[in-house]
Amino acid sequence: MAINPDYAGRTFESSEPYEVSRVKIAEFADAIGEPSPLCRDRAAARAAGYPDVIAPPTFAIVVSSAGIGKLMSDPGLGVNYAMVVHGEQNFTHARPLRAGDVVVAQATIESIKQIRSMTTMATVTEVRTVDGEHVCTARSTLVERGA
Repeated sequence: MAINPDYAGRTFESSEPYEVSRVKIAEFADAIGEPSPLCRDRAAARAAGYPDVIAPPTFAIVVSSAGIGKLMSDPGLGVNYAMVVHGEQNFTHARPLRAGDVVVAQATIESIKQIRSMTTMATVTEVRTVDGEHVCTARSTLVERGA
């Protein structure tokens, strides 16, 4: 079964709140080889004008994945996970995620397109604080092969 094109334009329920912590930021920075002290040293982050340590830009994948999870778990979408590859990902930040942020992610399926034997699904996930401040927009394209 191919990805259901009727889902294009659908916005899904927000994820549960996620609290960004210094430990998670440091672990992520270590995992990707980010050397910046702004990710580990609160004093360095404050000296740079931030209230606490900041996350590397790609840390947003941790939060945005929860929003994408809401749509990917919908059985009516019809995704064949064995045939999916990640085609593209980018982030646009209003500001860095930082320790102490409590954020939610809400995903929308921007488009679903059939291209020969493949189906592409473009998503947009908005990351906001629980108070409604926009922090980041994540865009992703998934490709289902052989649809």
